Amino acid sequence: MSRVVAADDNMSLPFFSPELSHVSSCSGASSPTFAQLLKNVGDTRNMETPAPGRDQHHVDMDLASPDRSVPFVLSFNDLTYSVKVRRKFTWRRVPSDPIIGASSEGMTKTLLNGISGEARDGEILAVLGASGSGKSTLIDALANRIAKGSLKGNVTLNGEVLNSKMQKAISAYVMQDDLLFPMLTVEETLMFAAEFRLPRSLSKSKKNLRVQALIEQLGIRNAAKTIIGDEGHRGISGGERRRVSIGIDIIHDPILLFLDEPTSGLDSTSALSVIKVLKRIAQSGSMVIMTLHQPSYRLLRLLDRLLFLSRGQTVFSGSPAMLPRFFTEFGHPIPEHENRTEFALDLIRELEGSAGGTRSLVEFNKGFRQRKTEPRTSQTGLSLKEAISASISKGKLVSGATTTTTTTTTNTPVYTIPTFANPFWVELAVLAKRSMTNYRRQPELFGIRLGAVLVTGFILATMFWQLDSSPKGVQERLGFFAFAMSTTFYTCADALPVFLQERFIFMRETAYNAYRRSSYVLSHSLVALPSLVILSLAFAATTFWGVGLDGGLMGFLFYFLVILAAFWAGSSFVTFLSGVVPHVMLGYTIVVAILAYFLLFSGFFINRDRIPSYWIWFHYISLVKYPYEAVLINEFSDPTKCFVKGVQIFDNTPLVAVPQGMKVRLLATMSKSLGMRITSSTCLTTGYDILQQQGVTDLSKWNCLWVTVAWGFFFRILFYFSLLLGSKNKRR
Repeated sequence: MSRVVAADDNMSLPFFSPELSHVSSCSGASSPTFAQLLKNVGDTRNMETPAPGRDQHHVDMDLASPDRSVPFVLSFNDLTYSVKVRRKFTWRRVPSDPIIGASSEGMTKTLLNGISGEARDGEILAVLGASGSGKSTLIDALANRIAKGSLKGNVTLNGEVLNSKMQKAISAYVMQDDLLFPMLTVEETLMFAAEFRLPRSLSKSKKNLRVQALIEQLGIRNAAKTIIGDEGHRGISGGERRRVSIGIDIIHDPILLFLDEPTSGLDSTSALSVIKVLKRIAQSGSMVIMTLHQPSYRLLRLLDRLLFLSRGQTVFSGSPAMLPRFFTEFGHPIPEHENRTEFALDLIRELEGSAGGTRSLVEFNKGFRQRKTEPRTSQTGLSLKEAISASISKGKLVSGATTTTTTTTTNTPVYTIPTFANPFWVELAVLAKRSMTNYRRQPELFGIRLGAVLVTGFILATMFWQLDSSPKGVQERLGFFAFAMSTTFYTCADALPVFLQERFIFMRETAYNAYRRSSYVLSHSLVALPSLVILSLAFAATTFWGVGLDGGLMGFLFYFLVILAAFWAGSSFVTFLSGVVPHVMLGYTIVVAILAYFLLFSGFFINRDRIPSYWIWFHYISLVKYPYEAVLINEFSDPTKCFVKGVQIFDNTPLVAVPQGMKVRLLATMSKSLGMRITSSTCLTTGYDILQQQGVTDLSKWNCLWVTVAWGFFFRILFYFSLLLGSKNKRR
């Protein structure tokens, strides 16, 4: 029997029945598949409750029996990590010269220096130390977040080196900052995490039961239906946010859990509740390793092992109960009523400020560790894969594990763990649904964007109201098209903060293979399309008939498609920049500058034939060029429509002020000189002539449309590679 226990903070919280590991009988029946094990995850909630007269605490102790645990020991030996400090430009004075600039020599700073220790399942290992002591660096080293070749030493689990794929599947890393979607509720946030991390073979109802059990484990039942919230929307408290952040990373019940400052910024009560949650997680069969800044006395009672660091070196390693003995033998006994960790940290800071530093404490710790006796690590006789498989069969929800073979010695099913828990299309659907849910609850964002497009369209329509077909009307049409096409690109700049706000959520989720980067890029594109269609239709409908553009219904449809393609290309371009540029303001500066260059080289201000040869390449990569030429061809492609007749030939010359009669006589004189009859109704310039004058002769309007669309896909591909190369999330 197994069920959720939330009453006692010190009890374990298994989610699978212990009897599941005994499905196969000793008579040679086949071992249960992982699908069979997962099938029972929901049934455990409906199993019989304890007898009315039986003590609740007694039942909980039965569930936390040692027989369920599978021993894991994470050992790290002689971890050393150094970084090169950037050269700094300094001013110095030399005897023979005035003050001159000089560059200091590059230096190497050691962040970790021979760190060794171990952590065990069912326990919490807390890494403590002052700021800059190397706490976060050590957690990153243990979590495989430092690039290979940079870290010296070795990290093993049960004596075997973990490969990156395996570690991502069986571990989770909770960052210091709470990176959550503000408009999702607590329950939705955890449910989306379950959709990502739990395999497709597990039904949605079973995933929901897992989420509900986790909500009970985290102690956030009262906030389950409340949105996360942000600066503009009231949501859950800081302690609840931290517990939700932990929850989304432990939804698959990992064997290893790393946390960077999980109590940072919390009051003492919230910090205590977070550590109690971590204690329950550890007792459910996980190994919890975290950094702490300065734990209180109540927090200290929940910790199993402590590791104090000072400037990258170990100054104490052991259980909290060993602290008094350690510092007494060192010659600095801890006062009776003083917090042990506060005393230790204060003494370490005092030694760091002294001439010899903490060298004496480091050396004393080495001798103390050699003298003290520790219980030997239990030997299981299982390989790492067999131990992980046994842990899975006893209830650990490792992402997407599937059974392959059964060992002959222990009759334990061996599981293979795929890189991703779900196929591509499942990730795509879940990502799209999450984004749409988050955006749907912020209608003001799209409303502002739609309002900006409508206002811009209204201003353009009223400014260029019902243009005629005179030579001036032609110039005004050219100006309208250039401004309209550039406006579509500038209005896409608001897509810049979208990914910048989600960047660290994306990096956290993809760091441990919650989903593929390609799934994110495609879902990001699909979610953006409906809004682009609405914006394009609004702008096209506002301007097409107001300005008096040519082509009728078919002309409007093509005009709408060009606007949509321009929005698509502009949105893709800005999205790509958001994957490269880390800051919003810097991104806006770059977007505005590059779009201005695109407009300059589009062919409106200077024809293609007059662009200098050394700049002609920029003309062909201008995003504004192709939609601009497409709408020009759409407008001026009618061979029967005339734009300059008879005396209108003088409209763009100083002779425009000459009386009408004089213009007619000048026209007659020109007719005699040219040997052809030119009257006031003779067509002198057609749309084809205008296209020739503008240098729009290379591509058809449909080819211009397809090129614009292709630019959009090109920048989406570049966005994917920017994510692939820029989100490794590892120190070098």
